[in-house]
Amino acid sequence: MKKYYWKYLLLLLVMIVMASCQKEEQVAEPNPESETEEPVGLEEPEEPTFKNVYPYSGVPTNDEVTDRAVAVMVNNHPKARPQTGLTKADIVFEILAEGNITRLMAIFQSEKPDVVGPVRSARPYYFNLADDYGAIYVHHGAANFILDMLKQGAADHLEGMFYDNDGHLFKREDFRVAPHNSYLLFDAVYEVAEGKGYQVQSKHKALSFLTEEESMNISGDDANEVSFNYDSTPVRYKYDSASEKYLRFNGEEQSIELETEEPIKLDNVFIIETYHEVVDSAGRREIDFESGGNGYLLQKGTVQSVEWQNIDGQIVPVQDGQPVGFVPGKTWINVIPESTGLEAVSIQ
Repeated sequence: MKKYYWKYLLLLLVMIVMASCQKEEQVAEPNPESETEEPVGLEEPEEPTFKNVYPYSGVPTNDEVTDRAVAVMVNNHPKARPQTGLTKADIVFEILAEGNITRLMAIFQSEKPDVVGPVRSARPYYFNLADDYGAIYVHHGAANFILDMLKQGAADHLEGMFYDNDGHLFKREDFRVAPHNSYLLFDAVYEVAEGKGYQVQSKHKALSFLTEEESMNISGDDANEVSFNYDSTPVRYKYDSASEKYLRFNGEEQSIELETEEPIKLDNVFIIETYHEVVDSAGRREIDFESGGNGYLLQKGTVQSVEWQNIDGQIVPVQDGQPVGFVPGKTWINVIPESTGLEAVSIQ
């Protein structure tokens, strides 16, 4: 009997020890249902940082910004529309040539199209602007006295007559007739320019641009549609609230890319008035880009009355003696005669 007694006693002790161990384990293990985790702080996403900014568009980039700007004379005759390459221009100047037809000078630096055109002939006020902006000036044709000015160093230039339809720098398209069918093959510009001894890299002076916050808080009057005439060249801008950009029209004809039908969309439209004078029987003009004057600046569906000044060769808006920043992106500068004046600009 004693023998069984001790066996039962030993078994009982073992069971007590095992029960005690299980209880300790249960106490030691965390209970996922009752345990509350410490809240983890949500970090704000970091704003992307960029090493560089394109000087004529204000767009940030991590790419090296060393390519020299290229200014191309673009035909704006009705038979030359729609054009090719204008959606990639950082800045476009629209100015009267002879008669009442405007001609465009498109400055490319942040983006480079494959093809630009149709390309037309040079005028002094265009190549002087190109030189002031530090750009290589590309044109097709020029009066002899103008070509002499360029040969004497008025601006680093590439003359399309010397490369006409070579298939490398210029080509003639058969869907249009001369003089509305000469197109620049952009990829060859720097190679040909370097071969002429021109610098193809440059550190351009940057325009003044608004920050993102400043761009969202522009004060001014509403400007959903703006129109005026260069007599036979009516111009109209319509604000697209979805993209927060202005669409451009020649009258009812929207300005688009020829091949893709992509519309030209602008972040800044800068309309300036200045003195124009017809100086010869061919109707050529001289235009004052030095004295400054009045202007309108369209941005984000608003218009501001500003002055324009030539500051170190750049045409910039000014208020109270201080430059007004552009919204980063694309800019179109319309130059109208004082005789037409800003009073002829309709703003709705």
